Amino acid sequence: MSPPAAPKRNWLAHYSRLVGTWAKGAANAHDAEDAVQDAAERMLGANMLVIQDTRAYLHRSAVNGLISRHRRTEALPCVPLQDLAEGDHPVVDEVESAAYVAELSAALAASLAELPEVCQKIFAWHRLEHWTVPEIARHMGLSVSTVEKNLTRAMRHLHEKLQRFAS
Repeated sequence: MSPPAAPKRNWLAHYSRLVGTWAKGAANAHDAEDAVQDAAERMLGANMLVIQDTRAYLHRSAVNGLISRHRRTEALPCVPLQDLAEGDHPVVDEVESAAYVAELSAALAASLAELPEVCQKIFAWHRLEHWTVPEIARHMGLSVSTVEKNLTRAMRHLHEKLQRFAS
């Protein structure tokens, strides 16, 4: 018995429509685009013959992706240190500060080493050298979107790995 025929509708049409619709209506167009792209990636990794309605699959999967992103962001809110008032900065006793800084530095270096080299470079240029995303994209010959995705990947990874220092 031969396998059933692949869906007749072109999933790319649904993908393009979904990206366009969500990018216009979402608070963060980049998150919407990423969620739809992740949904398409999951769909292509799955057995296409199992998916009966590609439009519904893409929509539901992208919605679930956005919900997951929102939960991660809301569960562990981050405020950059430079945005905090001086009185709100974390305080460590003088005796412990050298050990604390050494431990944090070692954890940061180990966490960065777990990332692909491109993520490490993008993170270093953006956070340490204060390059803009377009500058990094031009320098590396990548699209702005690719640089943003790699920077986001690095930030999420470091946020997850260094969470124990955020007390």
